[in-house]
Amino acid sequence: MRTSPALRAAALAAAVTVLLPVTACSKSGSKDGPDGPRSSPLAANDADASSSGDLTSQKLTWKPCPAPSPAQGSGTAPTPLPGGTPWECSFMRVPLDYAKPHGETIELALIRARAKNPDKRIGSLIFNFGGPGASGVATLPAFGTDYEKLRSRYDLVSFDPRGVGRSAGVECETDRQLDVRYESDGTPDTVAEVNSFVEDTKMFALACKKNSGRQLPYVGTTNAARDMDLMRQVLGDKKLYYFGISYGTELGGVYANLFPKNIGRSVLDGVVDPTQNSEQSSLSQARGFQLALDNFTKDCAARGDACKLPGATGKEVEQGISGLLARLENTPIPGLGSRQLTQTLAITGIAAALYSKETWPLLEQGVDEADGGNGALLLALADSLNGRAEDGRYNNLMAANTAINCADSKQRFTADQTKTRLPEFRAASPLFGDYLGWGLMTCTGWPVAGAWETPDVSAPGAPPIVVVGNTGDPATPYEGAKAMADALGKGVGVELTYEGQGHGAYNSGNACVQRTVSAYLLDGTVPAAGTVCK
Repeated sequence: MRTSPALRAAALAAAVTVLLPVTACSKSGSKDGPDGPRSSPLAANDADASSSGDLTSQKLTWKPCPAPSPAQGSGTAPTPLPGGTPWECSFMRVPLDYAKPHGETIELALIRARAKNPDKRIGSLIFNFGGPGASGVATLPAFGTDYEKLRSRYDLVSFDPRGVGRSAGVECETDRQLDVRYESDGTPDTVAEVNSFVEDTKMFALACKKNSGRQLPYVGTTNAARDMDLMRQVLGDKKLYYFGISYGTELGGVYANLFPKNIGRSVLDGVVDPTQNSEQSSLSQARGFQLALDNFTKDCAARGDACKLPGATGKEVEQGISGLLARLENTPIPGLGSRQLTQTLAITGIAAALYSKETWPLLEQGVDEADGGNGALLLALADSLNGRAEDGRYNNLMAANTAINCADSKQRFTADQTKTRLPEFRAASPLFGDYLGWGLMTCTGWPVAGAWETPDVSAPGAPPIVVVGNTGDPATPYEGAKAMADALGKGVGVELTYEGQGHGAYNSGNACVQRTVSAYLLDGTVPAAGTVCK
C-alpha cells in the first residue's frame, strides 16, 4: 500500500532519533539483500586521491543517485527537486583509524543538491539526521523540499556516517532473526524470561562481532566528527556549515569541541543532553515519552465522543492503553500477513506515533483497532520505527545505533543492576519504564569498550551556535537544549525555544522557528538568547 503522509512522518521520526534502546528492539542491517554496504577502498571512478595519500585532496565524482540499498532502507531513486535540480551521489575516502591516517580507508556515501543561486552561495550545509544510525543519503531527499529556502545559498549535503548504510555499514543478524528478536519480550518478568533476554543480548553482540568486528572499534562519534572535518575540506569549504538533528546535535557538539575554529554557522535541533550518561539519558527519555503520551491522552479525552478511545480523562484513556498491553503480553493478536502484534511490538508502535503530533490520529486508530483484535496498524508503526520494509528487509539503523552508542558510552549493566533501576524507570513512565529500563543492557557484552561517560562539547572560541529545544519533545526532552547551550560555553550556545509537540522543531512547520533559523543560516542573524516561538 502507499505510505500515508502521517506514516511518512513516523518514518522520519525513526530515522532521526534514538529508538527506545531495548535490546529486543535493536535492529541491525540485513545480510540478505543484494546490495550490501560498501567497505572496500574507494573505487577509482568514484573519487581520486593524490598519490601522497593526503585525503584532503581527493576529488569527488558526483553521479545520479541510485535507489537506496536495503541497508539504507530500500525504496526508489530520489526524484529531482522543484525546478529540476537533481540529487547527486558520491563516495569519499576516510581513514578507518585516524591514529593511522595513511593506513586502511573506508568509503562514506554522500549526497548533495546544488544551491539555487550560485552567485550567492555560502557553501555546503551538511545535515545529520540522528539515530545514531540514520542514513543521510536516504533521508535528505525524502525531506529536501523542507529545506528549499536554505538551498537558496547552500548546497544541501548529507552522508551515511561510518557504520551506517553504504558507509561500511554494520551488519549483525539476518532479517529472519530480527523478526524474531523484535516480537520477543522486551520487558521480562520471570527468571526464564530474564535469562532469555540476557542470552538474546549476548547473541546479538556476538553476531555483530562476527559480521562487523573489523569496523566496530572505529564507528564512534569522535571519528564521525573527524570525518565531517575532512568532508568540509574535500567539499572546498573553509568553514563547516551544519544542521544536526537529535543525535546529530551531539555529533555537532563533539565537532565544536574538536574544531571550534572551523565552525561557520551551526544549528542543533532536538537536542541531546551532553551532560547525561546513558542511564540518565534513558531515564529522561522515559519522562519525555510519558509527557508525550499524557499530552496525547489528554487531547483525546478533551475531544469527547470524537475520540475513538474510551475514557473521560487522560488518565482513563491511558489505563485503556495499558490494559491492551497487559492482554498482549500473553495473547498476541493478528497483525500483518502471518505476523502477530506482540506486547513489545505494540509498545514500539505507540512510541513511533508519539514522535510527531501529526501521527496522533494513527495512534488513536491503531489502539482502537488493536482493542478490537486487529493489530495491523500498530504493527506497521512498529515496522517504521524498527526499519522493516514491506518486503521484510531491515535497514541497518539500529545495528549502527547499537554499535555507535556502545563505542561511545562506557556504561555496562548486568541483569541484577538493571533490576535495581527499574522502580525509578517505572516511576518516570508507567507505560514505557520497564521497556526503557531493560534497555540499559543494550551494550552488555559488547566487544568494544566505550569512550566516555559523557561527551565533551565545550567549544571556547567558537562562533554562536543556535540550539533549538521543543517543550513537548519525547525523545530529546526540552531540558537538553539548555544543557547543551551551557556546555558549549558562554557566548557560543544560543538557545531558541519552540513551545510545541513532537521531536525537533524546524520540521514541525512552525513559521517562527523556520524564520529564525533561516535568518541565522542565510544571513548570519543570531537570535537573542531565550527567544521563544509558539
